[in-house]
Amino acid sequence: MHILKTSPVALLALLCLFSCNEKASEVKIDHSKSINVPIQAEAFVARVRPLNESIEVPGTLLPFETTEIRPEIPGRIVELNIPEGKVVSKGSLLVKLFDGDLQAQLQKLQVQLSIAQKTSERQNALLKIGGISQQDADLSELAVNNLKADIELVRVSIIKTRIVAPYDGKIGLRNISNGAYVSSANVLTTISQVNNLKLDFTVPEKYSEQMNKGKQVKFSINGADRLFNATIMATESVIEADTRSLKVRAIVKGNQNMLVPGAFAKVELQPGRQGDPLVIPTQAVIPRARDKQVIVYHNKKIEFRIVKTGIRDSSYVQVTDG
Repeated sequence: MHILKTSPVALLALLCLFSCNEKASEVKIDHSKSINVPIQAEAFVARVRPLNESIEVPGTLLPFETTEIRPEIPGRIVELNIPEGKVVSKGSLLVKLFDGDLQAQLQKLQVQLSIAQKTSERQNALLKIGGISQQDADLSELAVNNLKADIELVRVSIIKTRIVAPYDGKIGLRNISNGAYVSSANVLTTISQVNNLKLDFTVPEKYSEQMNKGKQVKFSINGADRLFNATIMATESVIEADTRSLKVRAIVKGNQNMLVPGAFAKVELQPGRQGDPLVIPTQAVIPRARDKQVIVYHNKKIEFRIVKTGIRDSSYVQVTDG
């Protein structure tokens, strides 16, 4: 089987033969003589050959973890230690809020607790000799327990005045200044874990079964002349109905300075070898509104055939039917 490709010069000549003008009636054509116009065409013998499908999809690099640093309680900043653009360790103090009022409240409650405990001890002694009822002794013990709970609440509030790094990570830009009054609505800064990165991308529905956990993928970024490796860690639980695609997340291990969170990535996927299919050059396929055609030279005749195509690479496409 041969694939025939018509030259544009021949098509132009045919159009000229059938063009009309005002003097068309004066033109006489001698039909007794046939005109043979040679047509230049390139032919390709369809054959089976190994075909490895390769697709490229867009992706985005993301930090492995990212967190907005906000205060849990409102207060005035008295100490600011946000090293912009630098890496900090887990537990490092970033911001300290004023806690003088809380410290005073704590001392007051501790004094009250001390008095309540002594009162409770005396009440228990009186209970043993029948000087008071059991109810009075229980009320004294309740007062002691309430004060202990209030002290614990104040101590928790004091701890919240210390805003620390939740994990080892890189600090972003700070959005506040020392002495400012802040609340939980204010974002003080951000912290991102960049020693590992995540790569998010989507693949068409027909490749969803091949996106298995642990599968290796390669990707590239603008400005870099090399490929980077990533390992699929998870996929979305459902396929998006609007795009008929599956969201995939891969992990990029290692701290590589060229890889910046938020960067655009080109993910190269190799779904696998598809046996030895019948292939033809991609430029031999003529796309139409509802189907695809190729020009076939068979038994010294030229004919148009409707075909169905499968996978493809940069040069060839698989013919599945036709």
